[in-house]
Amino acid sequence: MTAVLSDSVARTLCADWGSTAPAHPRTPSDFPLRELSHWAAGLRPEHIPCRVLKLAASQVLSQIASIRAGLHHPLGRRLVAAFGHPMQRDPRTAAGVFAALGSWLNLDDTAYAGHLSNSTVAVPLAFAYARGLDGPSLLTAVVAANECAARITASATLGPLRGQSAVHTHLAGAVAGRLHCDRASATVWENSLGLAFAMPNWPLMRAFLASDARLFNTFTPVRTAMDACDAAYAGLRGAPDIMEHEEGFLARFATVPLPQAVAKGLGRRWHTDTLSFKMHPGGPGIDAAVDCAAEIHRVLGAVRPQDVSEVVVEASLYTLFAGERAAQYVTGPGSPLGALVLDVPYPVASTLLTGEFTVEDFSSPNLDDPARWALADRVRLEHDTEMTRELFLSDAPFGEAVREAGELAVPWLRGFGGDELIDLLGSLQADGRDFSRATKATGARVTVRLTDGRTVSRTRLIPVGAAGPDTRVRHADLVREKFLSVGGPHEVSDTVDRLHRMRPAAVRRWIEAAFLD
Repeated sequence: MTAVLSDSVARTLCADWGSTAPAHPRTPSDFPLRELSHWAAGLRPEHIPCRVLKLAASQVLSQIASIRAGLHHPLGRRLVAAFGHPMQRDPRTAAGVFAALGSWLNLDDTAYAGHLSNSTVAVPLAFAYARGLDGPSLLTAVVAANECAARITASATLGPLRGQSAVHTHLAGAVAGRLHCDRASATVWENSLGLAFAMPNWPLMRAFLASDARLFNTFTPVRTAMDACDAAYAGLRGAPDIMEHEEGFLARFATVPLPQAVAKGLGRRWHTDTLSFKMHPGGPGIDAAVDCAAEIHRVLGAVRPQDVSEVVVEASLYTLFAGERAAQYVTGPGSPLGALVLDVPYPVASTLLTGEFTVEDFSSPNLDDPARWALADRVRLEHDTEMTRELFLSDAPFGEAVREAGELAVPWLRGFGGDELIDLLGSLQADGRDFSRATKATGARVTVRLTDGRTVSRTRLIPVGAAGPDTRVRHADLVREKFLSVGGPHEVSDTVDRLHRMRPAAVRRWIEAAFLD
């Protein structure tokens, strides 16, 4: 199961996770996309710091857990009925199925910037399995895909699409994930990315929130990316200036374009360092709130709805924005899943009742429990200005983009939170940070007021698993817990720390064990 590379090779690859590798040099170019393509095409395991490879290994296991969760849900089974099991012969189709299954329950991992893993792990998994790659090659493809997808997403972060609605993330992640597995030339990279971004996807929020179309939010761009790669291999050319041209991607998708983000700090500044691992299903507002609700459950036990006068969730503008959009569609057990995964009251109520929030809470019989909905009716959201400030001081999801933009970010900030937000934040400027100490402060405070007069409150600024000091130390243990919680076999979770040393046959068996148990 765990055949590994020779000792001499393993020592070269981070001395079994113990050293820091030198940065890979880059050649500046007139076009950011060309510069990114040349750097990514030449990226090798020995160019990547060990801490980054270790994060990538955790990211692979975490996303496999998300894919397994998607497979076991009724909607996931319908997707498989339509397009086949992810462990199928054609890696292009397998990549799309992997991507779709891992995305729509919001168990997918995020970074600055974007919901990366739906493409940056899904596509390398499919192609590493099909191409018979070893562990270092799989992990390097994941890192290359992360760096390409995150940078391109960051360049358009100050725009109308963010989070899972920024599906253009997966055009870049899928192209990079496949081409690194293929060892494609820099020219093929450049043309594939140029072709993929020729007609970038723009989701309609009505479909995203009110129907099952959410399952396609990564499936569709990954399929587009596969076609772009095939076309580039056949000799079709893309525009190398498609990012920054006045009629290009950023002109349409960014309110404040940041073309400099595409190639900034290559080989020195690793966006993979900004990874946040999702420990609960659901949108960006629920993580810290669910963590707090779980702590309160340990104090109070399972509360009865009739014993609760109100539950107040205080959070940042980011959480309130997502929650308010979803609330229009959440009406009870029959609510569309696309909206329910962004809702705050339902997961908080479920966690207060049971002590945890899992993927099973998004399907019957849990979803039909009248006590959950009765308690959810007592949950209300309030804005906490200090949490909004901390949100923007952190790197993800868009604090670094605001710093990068400087004064140019003011119109976007005004549209997001009005003049009050501008006054709250003051002047934010880029400071050249390298992301090795990145944070994602999407905090919450949950206060339960009981009818007998008691009040219990808990606060968490950085959710469990989100980028920050605790996650940098514990990410391997956290993702193992996540993987086992969705029924993953121990033989996979217990050997992920050897992934960077596995030979091709062992990698293939490891992937099969993850999905065919």
